[in-house]
Amino acid sequence: MIIGFDDTDSKTMGMCTTYLGALMLEEIPLPPDEITPYLLRLNPNVRFKTRGNAAVSLKLAPREDYVDDLWKICCELLEEFAVFDDENTNPGIVFLSEEEAAGMHRELERFSLRAVRDFITIDETKDFLKRHKIKHRGYKNGRGLIGALAAAGFALNGLSDWTYELVAYRKPENWGRRRSLNEETVWAADRASYPFTWDTVDHQNKKIVFSPHGPDPVLFGIRGSDQKRIMDAFRIIRSEPIDRYLIYTTNQGTDMHITEARIDDAREGRSYKIRGRVTAPPRTIHGGHVIFTIEDGSGEVDCAAYEPTKNFREVVRRLAPGDTVTVYGALKNQTINLEKIQIERLIPRRVLRNPLCGCGKRMKSVGKNQGYRCKRCGTRSDLPEIVEVDPGIRVGVYETPPVARRHLAKPLIRCNEGKVKTYPSR
Repeated sequence: MIIGFDDTDSKTMGMCTTYLGALMLEEIPLPPDEITPYLLRLNPNVRFKTRGNAAVSLKLAPREDYVDDLWKICCELLEEFAVFDDENTNPGIVFLSEEEAAGMHRELERFSLRAVRDFITIDETKDFLKRHKIKHRGYKNGRGLIGALAAAGFALNGLSDWTYELVAYRKPENWGRRRSLNEETVWAADRASYPFTWDTVDHQNKKIVFSPHGPDPVLFGIRGSDQKRIMDAFRIIRSEPIDRYLIYTTNQGTDMHITEARIDDAREGRSYKIRGRVTAPPRTIHGGHVIFTIEDGSGEVDCAAYEPTKNFREVVRRLAPGDTVTVYGALKNQTINLEKIQIERLIPRRVLRNPLCGCGKRMKSVGKNQGYRCKRCGTRSDLPEIVEVDPGIRVGVYETPPVARRHLAKPLIRCNEGKVKTYPSR
């Protein structure tokens, strides 16, 4: 069976739904290796989300006569640790057995995927739970039931692509205080485990990025594709005392939130992959954000590399009208917020310069629209020399750096199909 739960934390008051997952796993009277914890990132554009919009589920096989006790344990833990004082915290929990789910696998799979890519209402979720007689409990307005059911669905049906994250938690007495990490050991852990782990540090921007800054219980999270390498990195890191840790199977780093679309079909708050032609030179606006426009025959849309994407903006600035690109990112305020960009075709970059005389000296302009003349030998020319210059970028895929990377964005070190050249951020 699967236990799914969501929306127990607060942007301002702390807590973390993954922390509740660790507590539940410890309270369930089964060996830990008989419980699989899942961390599911849902649509990153949802207005009510906290930092990462994560829902959690636990997959296990309890004794049949223990299910009622298990329900009581999980609800009591949720009620003890969820931040009910925050008006935007509306927890939800579901219990789903494989037997109960036998006739709705496909419908539940579609529901879960929509929760990552689209928006689902509370009423729609409650109707689903009622129709299929799924055991559940919603608190306050019950918004957390959406993520709880979606997370349960993914645990039941499995993920088509997955990664792992080891989440280390702080001692309760340290919550809200400045986190203490030995930075030298963090960099050493990254060197020892990359590329099997990623987004621990940002080399180009010289920052540690795997540790949050809010009042939640998380000390840090190590993301990767290999659990052994993740554990190797974990053992290297020195920090303040760790209360507990848990390795989650997750959809992070998979691009699960991205769907392919034409510009006219794209809707606000969803994340897309759109192919188009650059129609105007990129422009830098106030705040250091870089904007350009693409069209695909169905319409036009602005694309933005915002200031937090740092060095990624230099790639965008080198685009030119006529270049063909595929952009990846969320449509917000009628603008694609770039997460990755694939440059498919670059038009030749040409500049005009004074022509070179046969005597070896470069000619000088005689005046506007009056041609050129060599001062050494007097030779004249009416036309400038046309020179092709290096665009400074190459065909291939570029990504935002770890300091600006979304949880769901697939890092280029995972895109190793070999069909397209990739330029990882390190």
